[in-house]
Amino acid sequence: MGLRFGLLGTGHWARETQGAALAAHPKVELIGVWGRDPNKAAHLAAHLGTRPYTDVDALITDVDAVAIALPPHVQGDLALRAARAGRHLLLDKPVSLTLEAADALLTETETRGLASVVFFTNRFFDNVNDFLRAGAAEGDWHGARATLFASIFQPGNPYGASPWRREKGGLWDVGPHLLSVVLPVLGSVEEVTALTGPRDSTHLLTRHRGGAVGSFSMTLDAAPGTETFCIDLYGERGRRSVPGGEGDPVEAFGAAIDRLAAQVNGDPGDPCDLRFGRDVVAVLAAAEESTRSGRTVHVVEATGSNPVASGRDS
Repeated sequence: MGLRFGLLGTGHWARETQGAALAAHPKVELIGVWGRDPNKAAHLAAHLGTRPYTDVDALITDVDAVAIALPPHVQGDLALRAARAGRHLLLDKPVSLTLEAADALLTETETRGLASVVFFTNRFFDNVNDFLRAGAAEGDWHGARATLFASIFQPGNPYGASPWRREKGGLWDVGPHLLSVVLPVLGSVEEVTALTGPRDSTHLLTRHRGGAVGSFSMTLDAAPGTETFCIDLYGERGRRSVPGGEGDPVEAFGAAIDRLAAQVNGDPGDPCDLRFGRDVVAVLAAAEESTRSGRTVHVVEATGSNPVASGRDS
């Protein structure tokens, strides 16, 4: 019998990416689907050839692991319930909308020895990971410039009606994609300065351990014709552009399933485990605080306690 999964969520991402990958995976048994709307859960379960659940705790009880495709503030609470029940976690980014929630979840999973993977899409393509490993081994990088301008609030876009994306903007939705491929090369972020700009854009400067500086710009409401996704590293060897992933999100999510299963079977923690996901949330929370306070914000690393971001004068 394969790893028994429960899918939490019924939206476009749950159907077209997570659910599709789980249903097709040869070493996974998709036990059931739960959603906040029982009718949507029933329809998605029928589409995927599995069972709908009206009680999320009943589904958690029946599985070995959960895959969650829900808004991050909902995900954080349900992931904590699943972890407390001893279930392994395959989460979407960001893992939560507060550092406190991310820390609580990290503590629970590490105390219980649970496997965890956070799905930063590009980190599950082989060509991207090969590039990042080579870049990290080379070193001598001065910094990175990363831009992700998306335009999701258009008719027919499956993500444009999402309330949390309207509220939190590109910082929390696409910011994790940028950070997930820069941090493995430049190292952890020690401090952040952030500003907001036109069209609900957010612009970050990050200082990394060792002195490299990252420059990030992102929005979900880009002006027509300005949509872009590019990440460049620069240093003593010149400039290198991070490649796009070779594959589609369903293939990438299949790789995430494989990596979670490998941990369950005894492999050491994953580069995109919950500790890494928590560190990304810490940078996002620090950036959000910086936009409010107008100050540079120091990012405290995760420890056995509950670290927080603390401000200092610019």
